[in-house]
Amino acid sequence: MTSPVHSPLGQATRYADQYDAALLFPIARAPQRAELGIGATPPFLGADLWTAFELSWLNARGKPQVALAHLTVPCESVNLIESKSLKLYLGSLNNSRFADAADVVAHLRADLTEAAWRGGVVQSSVGVKLVAAELFDREPVAELDGLNLDRLDLDCDRYTPAPELLTSATDEAPVSEVLTSNLLRSNCPVTGQPDWGSVQISYFGPQIDQAGLLRYIVSFRQHQGFHEDCVERMFMDIMARCQPHKLSVYARYTRRGGLDINPFRTSYPQALPPNHRNARQ
Repeated sequence: MTSPVHSPLGQATRYADQYDAALLFPIARAPQRAELGIGATPPFLGADLWTAFELSWLNARGKPQVALAHLTVPCESVNLIESKSLKLYLGSLNNSRFADAADVVAHLRADLTEAAWRGGVVQSSVGVKLVAAELFDREPVAELDGLNLDRLDLDCDRYTPAPELLTSATDEAPVSEVLTSNLLRSNCPVTGQPDWGSVQISYFGPQIDQAGLLRYIVSFRQHQGFHEDCVERMFMDIMARCQPHKLSVYARYTRRGGLDINPFRTSYPQALPPNHRNARQ
């Protein structure tokens, strides 16, 4: 089963105290993408950048170890990984012994890759990078670069996705802009809990009407969708309505259960953004 209704979300939970990869729950990307008109080959590249803040295990002598983990799930993978199941999986490491940090990385990479590609052919592995406790103070806090749309003083009255709010000056010379907002809010499609985020839209093409774009971002306020799905919906709507030559959409959502999820989608090959948390994360 890969449907959200069969996931651990909203269910009474038993917390495992021994390593158990079976706790990971993949959710197929295809059904939600089909609703957006996305076929087997998505019109974008990118990844889901995760940060795990509550990672701990026992070393070979039984002494607890702690670290942060940066995880990179390729967007072309068959599945996204349901966040509560990842929390439970990481929790199962807490009282399990591993030879060293490299051993933990190897288990994380193998287990997450299997879950992300379950039901398909593995094309690339999930990236895993641990940050040791002695390096925590080197982890940067940075806001998204760009012109902040939230400066605009305007009326908002649409709280479900309204792509018709998006327009661009297709009869004028193209421009290159990076626009941001901290007003993104969507809701978990299973529990209904709010998910808070910031979003960055980078594009080259006809100039996008900024007021309409901000109203569009606000229109997700009562929308139910996983973080990854929301970013892909934004990408598809902006591409269809505004016709940019190049487009990237990047959202950073605040953490829940010791995890944050930060999807990035782009129309052209480029390096992934650095996984730097912002102040709200």
